[in-house]
Amino acid sequence: MSRAAPRTAQQRKRDTLHRLEHDVDAWVATAGEDGSGPHLVPLSFVWDGATLLLATAAASRTGRNLAATGVVRLGIGPTRDVVLVEGTVTAVEPYDLPEEDAEIFAAKTGFDPRELDTPYRYFRVLPRRIQAWREAGELDGRELMSAGRWLVTD
Repeated sequence: MSRAAPRTAQQRKRDTLHRLEHDVDAWVATAGEDGSGPHLVPLSFVWDGATLLLATAAASRTGRNLAATGVVRLGIGPTRDVVLVEGTVTAVEPYDLPEEDAEIFAAKTGFDPRELDTPYRYFRVLPRRIQAWREAGELDGRELMSAGRWLVTD
C-alpha cells in the first residue's frame, strides 16, 4: 500500500475548511457534568465560517450534557481523513435562533427540528482546538487551531 506524502499545514487547513463547509454529519462526544459518560452520537451540523450549529432533542442525554457542561468534541470525516474539533457550546432555543440560520440548517441537513413535536434545542459550537490528519505521517503538525486561534496562515 503506497501512502501519500504528508500535506502541508496550509493544505490541511484548506482541506479542513472544505470538510467543515461541505460535510453534513459529525460524531459528537459529550460527558455529564459529573464526568459521567462519555456519550457519542452522530448529529448533523452546519458551518458558518466561525461556528458549527447542531440540533438535538433538548431532553436527550447529548442535549442535557451540552447544555450543562458547555463543552464538546466532534469527529468529522472518515478515520483516515479526520478532523477533530474541541469547542465551547452555547445552547440556543429555537425561538432565539435567527430564522435564516434555521432555514440554512434545514436546507443543508434535510432535517428541520422546528417541525417536530419533541422539543429540540440548537447548539452553537465555537471551536477552541482543531486537529486534522490522514495517516501516521501527518500526526506531527496535526494541530491547526489552539485556544480558538488558527496556527496556520494561508
